[in-house]
Amino acid sequence: MECIAVRKKSQRWGGYSGAAGALICVLALAGAKPALATTYTLSSPNDDVVGQDKTVVTVYEDTLYDLARKFSLGSEELIRVNPGVDPWLPGAGKTLIVPDRHILPPGPREGIVVNLPEHRLYYYPKPKRGGPIQVITYPVSIGKMDWRTPLGVTHVIQKQKNPIWYPPESVRKEHAEAGDPLPSMVPSGPDNPLGLFAMRLAAGNGTYLIHGTNNPIAVGLAVTHGCIRMYPDDVEALFPLIAVGTQVRLINQPVKVAWVDGELLLEAHPPVDAQGQSFEPNVDQFAEMLRGAVGDTTVAIHWDYAREVLQKADGVIATVALEANDPNAPEPAPAPAPESTSESTPSPAGAPASSPAGAPTPQPAAPKTAAPPPVQTSTGASGPATGDTR
Repeated sequence: MECIAVRKKSQRWGGYSGAAGALICVLALAGAKPALATTYTLSSPNDDVVGQDKTVVTVYEDTLYDLARKFSLGSEELIRVNPGVDPWLPGAGKTLIVPDRHILPPGPREGIVVNLPEHRLYYYPKPKRGGPIQVITYPVSIGKMDWRTPLGVTHVIQKQKNPIWYPPESVRKEHAEAGDPLPSMVPSGPDNPLGLFAMRLAAGNGTYLIHGTNNPIAVGLAVTHGCIRMYPDDVEALFPLIAVGTQVRLINQPVKVAWVDGELLLEAHPPVDAQGQSFEPNVDQFAEMLRGAVGDTTVAIHWDYAREVLQKADGVIATVALEANDPNAPEPAPAPAPESTSESTPSPAGAPASSPAGAPTPQPAAPKTAAPPPVQTSTGASGPATGDTR
């Protein structure tokens, strides 16, 4: 694997951000080991942004679906930021963006947090005394159609290894109508859509699960019957870390913001409806969300660029504003004019006049940060899984 260190191009009005100056690794994927980029250590409890974006150069056997799984992304997550690239036949030598930088979801950082529009799960392990604060994140699929993934706070009530799936009657009817009848029981194995690991939630009277899959390509899409589906290797890694009773918070947060070194970072994802389906963002509504997230902070927002980022909603973090000085702060008092005398020597042109004896030297006002001009740019025990909604 070849890694070339370059300045990271943070989407800041089409330029390079000093605050977000990190490294992009240009990876030659032939023979590369699976990426281990899902565990991030926070330098402080106040850190709001983790990870770094990358670019990869494809080889002839790559597909975007394989690359998404390699880099712990949902398939749609990778396809969305690389428009015009055939997901099945990208071809050799293509440079692709790998979005691996995330603003942490708002709210308590404990247990599991699933942000539905982001199609991403965050897990906050309880830090050991004196140990580092970490967050682990994975792509997920969420519920679609009338199989709604519930919002709110719930918890894990059961863990199952090698679960047996008993399809609910409603699911069997749906498959029968589609010409794909299901048996009343599906044993653990390659035909079981629950995969090899499942964690049952209290929500919905225990009918919702976080589980694996036998269809990894669909991870990152709204294709489940209300459950939360993970890549097989991801759920295998997460399963032993989760204890029964772990809190799970399901949120719907398409717009996330964070302040980093005086810059306002924006991350936008396609919103989802009540059934988990993504739809085109309403930019005006998104803009109101951005205003609400900024609150009373005085900022210089580049609204043309912010609206462009909101419209794209591709999950790539962009810098859309700079923190400005408080316009209500009093301006420094002007220096008193010196007394005129016939012996006084006139000051040279452009030079400041002298202050009278005993008067404090006036300090210049701190320069205000100006917004740049617009640019021209267009997330146990074995047992039967009865009543699972998949």
